[in-house]
Amino acid sequence: MFYDQAKILVKAGDGGAGAVAFRREKYVPEGGPSGGDGGRGGNIILVADPSLRTLVDFRYRRHYKADRGEHGQGKNMHGKGGEHQVLKVPPGTVIKDFDSGEILADITQPDQQVLIARGGRGGRGNARFISNTHKAPRIAENGEPGEERWLLLELKLLADVGLAGFPNVGKSTIISRVSAAKSKIGDYPFTTLTPHLGVVKVEDESFVMADIPGLIEGAHTGAGLGYDFLRHTERTRLILHVLDISGSEQRDPVEDFRIIQNELRQYSAALAERPLIVVANKMDLPDAAENLARLRETVGTTEIFPVSAATGEGLDLLLRRIIQLLPQIPAPALRFEQSEHRLTQVSEQERFRILREGDLFVVQGKEVEKHVAMTYFDSEEGLYRLQTILRVMGIDKALKAQGIQEHDQVRIGSVDFEWQNDG
Repeated sequence: MFYDQAKILVKAGDGGAGAVAFRREKYVPEGGPSGGDGGRGGNIILVADPSLRTLVDFRYRRHYKADRGEHGQGKNMHGKGGEHQVLKVPPGTVIKDFDSGEILADITQPDQQVLIARGGRGGRGNARFISNTHKAPRIAENGEPGEERWLLLELKLLADVGLAGFPNVGKSTIISRVSAAKSKIGDYPFTTLTPHLGVVKVEDESFVMADIPGLIEGAHTGAGLGYDFLRHTERTRLILHVLDISGSEQRDPVEDFRIIQNELRQYSAALAERPLIVVANKMDLPDAAENLARLRETVGTTEIFPVSAATGEGLDLLLRRIIQLLPQIPAPALRFEQSEHRLTQVSEQERFRILREGDLFVVQGKEVEKHVAMTYFDSEEGLYRLQTILRVMGIDKALKAQGIQEHDQVRIGSVDFEWQNDG
């Protein structure tokens, strides 16, 4: 089964916690703090594997988590970093943030690697907090949480030649004739619902051909499976527009040509400029010759190859022409332009915000939530340090301005606190 979309959750590893420890050695009185740092959490990395052709593996497993860093230990021993989680995807995969729709990466080259979620840094051990005024700190940090996000993976086929056209015009028959790809073939519309790739060999030359599922009028607006089908044409160097020149489906091949070319143009202006060969299929059926003459008047200088996929007539000449043309056609630009997908605005970002739910005050903000997650709550010094951070950030003042009262609850991240007025 061909799968060209998948939604997955990735979670980078949390950092390991720093240690609170002191030297305990003979003849070394008051040895001082020796707690080591925690290790960094593992990253989530995507890598292009040329042997893959679909995203099927991500249909059976949707959650991926990297290892957390090891905790620090005494004697200034730092924790080991967590193992990275490496996910293999086929070349041609576009990585999007599911919630925002932002394109995070466009994986096009074999073995290309992209860091998609960064592991959290390890917490500092108490040896890091020593100062001239504080010789024996009993404070450390928990590890920083690793990044977590939902991703949408979209595969856009990387092929030299793409077969485009209405359903049931013979695309599947053509690719099954000229390559080892075997599509399901039948006499009804939308036989092919998923793309097929085939390697076509002509003497010592070869190229990759994609049988792109049939389009319909309005595909550029998403009609039918329009978006799913059209995106596979973006990365083909040469488009073969296949027509049922006999009109056996009670359709006018000349009008079909105009409709499909318009759909490609409406979807992407670049597709309208892509090199094109018109393949007039089903020449072995009645009315084919008459319709071919009409088509020649319509397409102008565009090359037309009359063929019969059923008998194989004309396919050899078509393949030889493709072999001649491909070296002259540069590969389409595969990388996205950030300017097309991102809008950057210079603005002052709020460090936090406070939402009120009855007697519960919810403080939100990436910075403050990270401080809370890394606080070592088993130590009074750790709690005091967090209180100082909240005061310096202005959160205490903001809560008072919103009318917080004694014993009201404050939630930051996953931790609840009880508000106590200053004594």
